[in-house]
Amino acid sequence: MIESSGFPITEPTPGLNELGDIGQPLLKRTSVAAATWALFVGLALVMVGNGLNGSVVGLRSDAAGFDATVISVIMAAYFAGFLAGTVCAESALKSVGHIRVFAALASIASSVVLVQALSVNAPTWMFTRFLFGACMAGIYVVVESWLNGLATNTTRGRILSVYMIVSMGGVGAGQLLLNVNDSSGFTLFIIISVLVSISLVPVTLSASSAPPLVTPESMGLRILIQRVPTGVVSSFFGGAGAGALLGMGAVYGSSVGMQAGRLSLFLLAPMVGALLFQWPIGWLSDKLPRRAVLFGVSVAAALTPLVALAVPALSPFALVAMVLLGGSLFPFYSLTIAHTNDWLEAKEILSASGTLVRINGTGAVTGPLLAGSLMSAFGPRLFFWSLSAIFCAAAVFILGRIVSKDPLPRERQRRYAPMPVRALSGATNLIPRRRRNDAGIPSGKMVNK
Repeated sequence: MIESSGFPITEPTPGLNELGDIGQPLLKRTSVAAATWALFVGLALVMVGNGLNGSVVGLRSDAAGFDATVISVIMAAYFAGFLAGTVCAESALKSVGHIRVFAALASIASSVVLVQALSVNAPTWMFTRFLFGACMAGIYVVVESWLNGLATNTTRGRILSVYMIVSMGGVGAGQLLLNVNDSSGFTLFIIISVLVSISLVPVTLSASSAPPLVTPESMGLRILIQRVPTGVVSSFFGGAGAGALLGMGAVYGSSVGMQAGRLSLFLLAPMVGALLFQWPIGWLSDKLPRRAVLFGVSVAAALTPLVALAVPALSPFALVAMVLLGGSLFPFYSLTIAHTNDWLEAKEILSASGTLVRINGTGAVTGPLLAGSLMSAFGPRLFFWSLSAIFCAAAVFILGRIVSKDPLPRERQRRYAPMPVRALSGATNLIPRRRRNDAGIPSGKMVNK
């Protein structure tokens, strides 16, 4: 049996002896490439279903007459489940392996969506959204740890790029399915269930075994706050902003009278912005002091919701504003990770990323609750005011740190890497590393920033 990045190839394989020493590495590379793309195809199907589910539940909750506060709890339940699912999935992976965990979670998620179609009431949807979020977190754990086993130094950057595009693009593509005629009220739920179920096919038929899961101990929150307070606070606010946008965006659109076609574009636009602006913002953060770029992006994320408020909700300019909002809001998370990594030793990065994920997830739970409560009390326009307030608070804190603490020398900054907004700590392993000194860290003392 030949091992290739944890993926076995059983001998004899037709033609393998004839290929000789040159053919065997080629066969290994082909096996790894096939397994990688099988994972990406499965992930893409899940993300399309995931993106559509969040919007459909928000729309149906509004149509059923649920108060905005109740809807915010339903949407926040997804992010609470996401937090809980991470720990549960890691335990399951150690016991039964990646393929079985992926299959179990996808099956549960598919069934949960059908329950949502059958029982339209707030308590049921709170529970099912929690379960769906837990399943999505587990699927992220499976995919990220599996990709880490497949990645090499030469392919790591490309894999991370494709991972970000598939994750964000899949969620965005799911919004386009809102245009499907669903007079029965069941069609869209069935489509989601089918998409999640079909994701099992490429993963389970990859004929490969996944690498073992390595789970580091998380860095304590107190230590991380002492080392990189800007990273901790920015991670929370970034999660709150993303949670409010993803959780309550469909509710806002429905409240202001958007039809399915317009609503799908309204929800797709931020994902387009995320894909368009990740690279320019990342390039800029590698050239300038990263904390200054983080401040600039937070200011942009605070101002663009006000631009969206200033134009008619059904005008083309509103879509442009949503593109700009996504282009600032989603890269904010990647900048937060990059800034935090700048101030950590190489061996600390993975353990710190687990803590950052939980901080970001806590913010994601808070965001929909804040936006929903304000929308219930003062009307749908408070959706944009909530987003603006979240990033205003982030900008004020970051500016205070810039004024009170010296920046990190630019030559000591690590390389920026685009990250999906709901990526877990395992994605950090996919970030390509710059060459460091013999200690594996940049020169200079790591201090509180």
